[in-house]
Amino acid sequence: MDIKKKKVSIITLGCSKNLVDSEQLLLQLEKSGYDADHENPENSDVVIINTCGFIGDAKQESIDTILKYTEAKKNGLIGSVVVTGCLAERYLNELKAEIPDVDAWFGVNDPGPVTEYLGGTVKRDLLHDRILATPPHYAYLKIAEGCDRSCSFCSIPLIRGKHHSRSIEDIMDEARILSAKGVKEIILISQDLSYYGIDSYRKPMLTELVKQLSDSRLFEWIRLHYLFPVSFPDDLLPLMAERSNICNYIDIPLQHISDRILKSMRRGVSKKGTIDLVNKFRQYMPDAAIRTTFISGYPGESLAEFEELKQFIIESRFDRLGVFTYSHEEDTHAFELKDDISQRSKKARAKSIMQLQANISEELNQNKVGKVFKVIIDRLEGGYFIGRTEYDSPEVDNEVLIPEKFQLKAGEFYKVKIVSAEAFDLIGEVVE
Repeated sequence: MDIKKKKVSIITLGCSKNLVDSEQLLLQLEKSGYDADHENPENSDVVIINTCGFIGDAKQESIDTILKYTEAKKNGLIGSVVVTGCLAERYLNELKAEIPDVDAWFGVNDPGPVTEYLGGTVKRDLLHDRILATPPHYAYLKIAEGCDRSCSFCSIPLIRGKHHSRSIEDIMDEARILSAKGVKEIILISQDLSYYGIDSYRKPMLTELVKQLSDSRLFEWIRLHYLFPVSFPDDLLPLMAERSNICNYIDIPLQHISDRILKSMRRGVSKKGTIDLVNKFRQYMPDAAIRTTFISGYPGESLAEFEELKQFIIESRFDRLGVFTYSHEEDTHAFELKDDISQRSKKARAKSIMQLQANISEELNQNKVGKVFKVIIDRLEGGYFIGRTEYDSPEVDNEVLIPEKFQLKAGEFYKVKIVSAEAFDLIGEVVE
C-alpha cells in the first residue's frame, strides 16, 4: 500500500489500557506517513479495530463492531479492516475461520507488527510517546502490563500474560513527555497497581513511583486506578493523605463480601480483611472518594450471600460503585463451576445493587450542596461546561455541570460552588 495520503482510523473498545495501546499505534502510523486518527472511520483506507475480550458483553461488542466494518468494506465505504487487541489475542484461530473478510489479525502489547504490516517503519525511540485520544489535559499512564493474580473469573492473565512492571525511569520519561503536551491530570493504570515493582524490583514500589511523580510537580492531579486489596502498600495511604497533588480517590475492585464466594473467587482476602481495609482508607483519608466494583450472579451465589453483599454496600456507603454480571469464561478456574444463575437473575441482582447505590450517591451528593470544590473542565456540551472534582475520574464517575454563561475553558481549573445535586451529577456555579 502507498502510505502517503492514506487515511487510517482506529476504533478502540474496552478499557483505558486498550486506549493507551491505540494512542501509541496512532503515533507510529503518523510517523510512517499515514493520516491517522481515532474514532473517525468514515471513508478510511484502513480501519483498525482494537478489541476487548474480557467478558461476554465486551466480546459481543467487539464481534459486532468487526462485522459492521467488514460489511462497510464490502459496500465500498472503507478500504481494509485490521483487527488487534484482546479478543484477537485470545480467539485468533476461531475468528480467522468465522470472519474471513478481515484483512489481518494481530494480538496485544506491541504496535510494531501492525505498523509494519501497513508498510510503516517502527520508531522504537518513540514508544514512550503517543497521540492522545483523550482531551489534551488528561492522560492515562500505563505502569505495568499483565497480571500475576489468579482470580477464578478473570481471563486477563490468559490474554495479557504475567505481570511486567515498567521501570520508574521509563515511566518518568513518559510522564515528562505527557506534561510537555499540556497534560495536567495523570491517571496511573495497570491490571493491578498494588503489584507494581514486585516482579522487577523484588519489592512493592508503587509508593516510591507515586512519590517521584508527586515530587516532580509535573501534574496538578495524580490519580490511581485499579488497586488490588491484597498486597495493598501500607505506606501509600500516608503519602496520599499528605500530598495535595495526589487525588483523594481510591479505586479498588472488591468483587464480593461473602467469605465463601471470595474464597471461590481466589481473591486472597476475607470479609474481615476487606472491611478492615476500607476502614483503614477512611482512617487515613476520611474525605477520599472510594470507588469499587462487584460481580453479581457468581456461580452458586445464594440469595443470602447476595443480601450479605447488599448489606455491606449499605453499611460502607461507597462514593462510586459499578456492577458486572458474572461472565462464564472458558479456561478460567470458575469455568469448572456450574454457571447456575440465569442471565435474567444476574441482571436483576445488578440492577438492585445499582438502585441501592443511586440512593446512596444522591444522599452523598446532597451533602455537597453549598460547598466549593476545585473543578477541571473537560468539555462543553448541551449548554453546560462539564467538569470533574478530584473525587471523580473521567467517563465513569460524577460530573459537574456549569451553565455555559460562565464562559470557561476546557483544561482549566475553577472554584465551583455546588448549587444542586442528583444521584450522579452535580450542578455548580463558578465563584471567585
